[in-house]
Amino acid sequence: MVDAAPSTGAGEAAEDLHVAIIMDGNGRWARARGMPRTFGHREGVKAVRRVVDCAPALGVTHLTLFGFSSENWSRPQDEVTELMNILRYYLRREVAELHKNNVRIRMLGDRARLSADIIALIDNAEQLTAGNTGLRLNIALSYGARDEITNAVRRIAEAVASGRMTPAEIDEDAVAARLETDGLPDPDLLIRTSGEQRISNFLLWQIAYAELVFTEVLWPDFGRDDLVSALTEFARRDRRYGRATG
Repeated sequence: MVDAAPSTGAGEAAEDLHVAIIMDGNGRWARARGMPRTFGHREGVKAVRRVVDCAPALGVTHLTLFGFSSENWSRPQDEVTELMNILRYYLRREVAELHKNNVRIRMLGDRARLSADIIALIDNAEQLTAGNTGLRLNIALSYGARDEITNAVRRIAEAVASGRMTPAEIDEDAVAARLETDGLPDPDLLIRTSGEQRISNFLLWQIAYAELVFTEVLWPDFGRDDLVSALTEFARRDRRYGRATG
């Protein structure tokens, strides 16, 4: 059992360690037990709690979880309704404890499709925890990376059209500043559970140089040991950012 974060480089831990997770496998976990998919989603909340609780002690400073994609709106209505109910439950029951533990909460994604009461709960969570200095917990809801990049490009085009920006001023920093993750470091490590090896329209710009770890573990079973295993694998990687070695 590892009690602290594995080394991320030559002798020193990184100042920031951003882990992003695609939480996959809730439905399969439930089917294997003869239960409806919604049961798996509810069990998945327990995995969120486990990972959030252990992440700071393992050296994780930023944790971004893919909770609900823009494509998930096309799922059966009863499943979407249950997912929204689970989100309400989490925001009502967990935020006070997260605040007590110095966690800062931020939601990424298109809030326009969420109901007014959920938007109010999100606003409250962000405002309540805005001054916290511990783990930065980012939850992607109604989120799609292509939409995010498209919106950033649109805002840049509007700035150029209005004369507030010239084409020569458009660079990577200009794009990044208009993404949902503005102000956050890019993920160092992306984990996807359940054995699937896809990015699924998640943080496409931000993970340009992230290390990818795919695990067979279904999300409701994911816990501290699994996070340690992924961090240990991450520590073995030689992150060259396109540079040659030797």
